[in-house]
Amino acid sequence: MSAILLTSVVLFVVSLIANGLSALAGGGAGLLQLPALLFLGLSFATALATHKIASVALGLGATFRHLREKGLATGFALFMLVTGLPGVLLGANVILLVPDRLAQAVLGVFTIIVGLYSIFSPQLGLHDRVKPMKLSVAIIGGSGLFLIGILNGSVTSGTGLFVTLWLVVWFGYSYSAAVAYTLVLVGIFWNGLGALALALQTAVQWSWLPALIAGALLGGYLGAHWSIAKGNRVVKRAFEGLTLLVGLSLIGKGLSGWGPVIDLTGMG
Repeated sequence: MSAILLTSVVLFVVSLIANGLSALAGGGAGLLQLPALLFLGLSFATALATHKIASVALGLGATFRHLREKGLATGFALFMLVTGLPGVLLGANVILLVPDRLAQAVLGVFTIIVGLYSIFSPQLGLHDRVKPMKLSVAIIGGSGLFLIGILNGSVTSGTGLFVTLWLVVWFGYSYSAAVAYTLVLVGIFWNGLGALALALQTAVQWSWLPALIAGALLGGYLGAHWSIAKGNRVVKRAFEGLTLLVGLSLIGKGLSGWGPVIDLTGMG
């Protein structure tokens, strides 16, 4: 009983911190949450599926806060779903069939580039400069969301950050607005579809989900509240810092691989 309680407390705290930072910066919950699941003894496939399911609660927690602001345009939200969800489904159905260490190392390099691009663009995302949705904007923007959707379904962390920056750079949203779209649409719908696809293919550690979901709900709400209260400049700095950390984490994981440190699952 004490081991079960300790595991639940650890999972809740990790989930709270990881999802709070993710809700503030617009992605990156897997930076802390997925390694914690692996260190506690889950296989990669089970940890990935469990993490994806729990991450949906991040979107729900953030949605409770962002909907009070009424800042999401229904048309653009539907556009993100139509263009991104097919990519998520494609990515989730191929990830368990191929080795992903090299892919994650490469993704880590690109994630660091994303962070550095934002750092060296000091005015980027501080104000809304939303482009009119012309055909060329929609085609290129939708293609980008589709490709990021493939990454979202097939890798473990950092893709929410890619969506956030894409909304800022291509569509012209401020960081605060982009984070809101990312948390609600990627957090609930993209991650929800990816979680379902993975759960149909591999085992899920269901007994750990209550603690993970509780931490994600609270962390998502608090992080969303901070992003609204603190404004674009703080969100931009949080985005840049977390992006660099996620990139380094992905490179390290891709080069060395993860392995369980503590087995509290009872699976041997």
